[in-house]
Amino acid sequence: MTSKVRRRTLVVGVTATLLLTGCGGNGEPAGSSGGNGLEKTTIKVGAMPVPDPVSLHIAIAKGFFKAEGLTVEPVAITGGAVAGPQIKSGQLDITQNNYVSTLLAVSKGEKFKLVADMYQAAANTFTIMVPKDSKIQKVADLKGKTVLVNNFRNIATLAVTTQLKVAGLTEKDVNFAEKPFPDMGNALQAGQADAAWLTEPFITATQSKLGFRKIADTMTGQTEDLPIAGWMASDEWVQKNPKTLAAFQRAIAKAQELVSNDRKELEAMLPKYTKIDAKTASVITLGTFPTSLSANRLQKVADLMLEYKYLETPIDVKSVIATPSDG
Repeated sequence: MTSKVRRRTLVVGVTATLLLTGCGGNGEPAGSSGGNGLEKTTIKVGAMPVPDPVSLHIAIAKGFFKAEGLTVEPVAITGGAVAGPQIKSGQLDITQNNYVSTLLAVSKGEKFKLVADMYQAAANTFTIMVPKDSKIQKVADLKGKTVLVNNFRNIATLAVTTQLKVAGLTEKDVNFAEKPFPDMGNALQAGQADAAWLTEPFITATQSKLGFRKIADTMTGQTEDLPIAGWMASDEWVQKNPKTLAAFQRAIAKAQELVSNDRKELEAMLPKYTKIDAKTASVITLGTFPTSLSANRLQKVADLMLEYKYLETPIDVKSVIATPSDG
């Protein structure tokens, strides 16, 4: 399969083997469940304005959650590093989270569980960009420069660091600064930083509207086909709300199956929750939407984090993946 075909291939993102239908557990009722016996019928779900969680918005629009007796209220987040505390405090029930942030939090003792896979990188889906008139031509030129990332110590900084290594640099040779993805383009234009780590739809948008240039694809070499993000909840929430979680998973699975079979569904939805027009949505480069939470694939992330000292000790990712017995 060519890289072009692979980048544009969408596959089902949640597998039936992850459904926790058989779980037990007593949760706190939150109103009528329409006969489905859900522990909670209204949940808040964190998601970023990027293609990764498109199935969440499609499931809402198509009534898939409603059919499960579930009302989902999406909450905009800037990244996984800030979503973790919101899950812990109960501000969010479930959230999108990049795997680096999740595993880092778990290594520090947080009780989080991965409940479904969401997105995996492909070539040119996460790149380092600079303004068109920048003197920066290659990664080595970033020495002493400021690079924008959406959150510190997450997939962004790890991905950039792998490319710095190839160029003979370390993360200490650059200055990382936080900025939400939608604001990075204007920040670079204003001279607030020298480069930015961008994902779609912001790669295409900044290229077409601002003339930005790519100096590196950060999903090559060690990070080729790297698992990026999944849906996460607290261990306590998983145990208390197995039926609610199963309903969420079924609706997400249905939405991802729909989008995997018809890219037009994705293209129609992106302009509704991202700052991107329909024309750009039709040409953006996409990663893949895995069918299951594979421990073997996710272990690659944990091992990479250990190598770059994001983790002090190894993590067996099997212990972080929710299973029916968790309920």
